[in-house]
Amino acid sequence: MKKTTGIALALLLAMAGYGFGQAGAAPDGFVRINGGTFTMGSPANEPGRYDDNEGPQHQVTVGSFTMGKYEVTQKEYEEVMGTNPSNFKGDNLPVEFVSWFDAVEYCNKRSQKEGLTPAYTINGRDVTWNRSANGYRLPTEAEWEYACRAGTTTAYNTGASITDNTGWYKDNSDEKTHPVGQKSANAWGLYDMHGNVAEWCWEWADSGAFPVKRGGGWRSPARFVRSAYRSTYTRGGRGYDVGFRVARNAP
Repeated sequence: MKKTTGIALALLLAMAGYGFGQAGAAPDGFVRINGGTFTMGSPANEPGRYDDNEGPQHQVTVGSFTMGKYEVTQKEYEEVMGTNPSNFKGDNLPVEFVSWFDAVEYCNKRSQKEGLTPAYTINGRDVTWNRSANGYRLPTEAEWEYACRAGTTTAYNTGASITDNTGWYKDNSDEKTHPVGQKSANAWGLYDMHGNVAEWCWEWADSGAFPVKRGGGWRSPARFVRSAYRSTYTRGGRGYDVGFRVARNAP
């Protein structure tokens, strides 16, 4: 019997409907991610591992949710917020130079625009999450990594080492962002989970001092776009390689 690799298994599970939504199971532009249990973090011997920031590995169970196929584009952001703060301009480029607070404000305004219940209560820099709300929100770190891996256990969802098709990073980005969806989707139908722009998650690290971003961006070296890589940014900070994608609770 042939040995099934993690990537091949993820593809088989996707085709069978595990973790990857069937038609009509998610809003347009979103993928339904069926809940499950996975190993979060990286093994101590993974090449490029970033200190102990990615471990120890542990089992995490996430519920079902939906996630945007793409990073939020500049067109989507401007339609909701009325402004485009990005350095690299283009309707289909990912929005960047947005803070964590900008991202949660976008989520609420888009929810209100579409008649959904906002996920967040925002009082200055104090943000609370109504976990039962059906509006747009940032994914948790666990949701993000679970979705990025799409059933794989390797450093990247394309294998143990990076390839040109994995995503936009320092070696192939030409020092800029690129239109969303140009690289192949992962096994669950999500694009640009590695590189292009780093993506804000819900959590704050270091006792709530710094918001967490995942996935790395166009100027990140290969080790910083791995599935398990996590980093933080200054409170209210913005960067030309930092954007976000949105999630929603599963219907």
